[in-house]
Amino acid sequence: MSVKDEIRHGISVSWTVGLGLVPLGLAFGALVTQTGFAWWWAPVLSIVIFAGSMEFLAIGLIMANTGLVGAGLTAFMVNFRHIFYGLTFPRHLISPKGIKGKMARAYSTYATIDEAYAIAPNERGHTGGSVLTAQIFCQLSWVLSGIVGALAGSAMPDGLQGMEFALTALFVVLGIDAFQSNRDWSLPIVAFICTMIGWAISPQRMLVIGLSLFFLTLVARVWSPRLDKALTWVSEGDRKKMTSISELVSEGEQK
Repeated sequence: MSVKDEIRHGISVSWTVGLGLVPLGLAFGALVTQTGFAWWWAPVLSIVIFAGSMEFLAIGLIMANTGLVGAGLTAFMVNFRHIFYGLTFPRHLISPKGIKGKMARAYSTYATIDEAYAIAPNERGHTGGSVLTAQIFCQLSWVLSGIVGALAGSAMPDGLQGMEFALTALFVVLGIDAFQSNRDWSLPIVAFICTMIGWAISPQRMLVIGLSLFFLTLVARVWSPRLDKALTWVSEGDRKKMTSISELVSEGEQK
């Protein structure tokens, strides 16, 4: 596959994802300037951090004068999933045979965001060059839309409310979608309890404490199948649906 074909393939599999990043990028950019930062902080944060959820949280952490320990722990908990991305990412795509050059491979590692991770293993015909193209396209979509949003936000009246809710709305939708695929009521209930415990201990550090407690609970469930079975709360109807879906998936894989 030629370089042009790799670039064309990378764009063809990532343009829909890139377009999906634009509304969030616009909201992030507008939030940056509405919070009181200069417009150029939007591309700075998008390049230095390049983790959508953490970029939104970073603004709040900065405005709250959060210490380095608290900010670091929050970033670790929010982006903990990236550890598993690195372990399960198709390494042949970013090995020396896939992406040429140390700088290119380093960038591909840095740019392995949720969207890039979702695209790479699921698209046939991917090469190192097409993966790198997809990652660059996603970041350009995010950075450029953030700049446009920041410039537009600087022209809006001060005190405009609601921009910061874009990320919350995204995670609500993702949470509902995840629950539809695994209707284990113990997960949202335990998450709510952990959040309330965090709020009771320290309202200012509710997120950090709640995420830490929930993470420890998940680790305990992985290590102890007995505990996991005791906490799992799935209705009989949902259990039958999940079993039927698993059987259909198995039959499809066998065919």
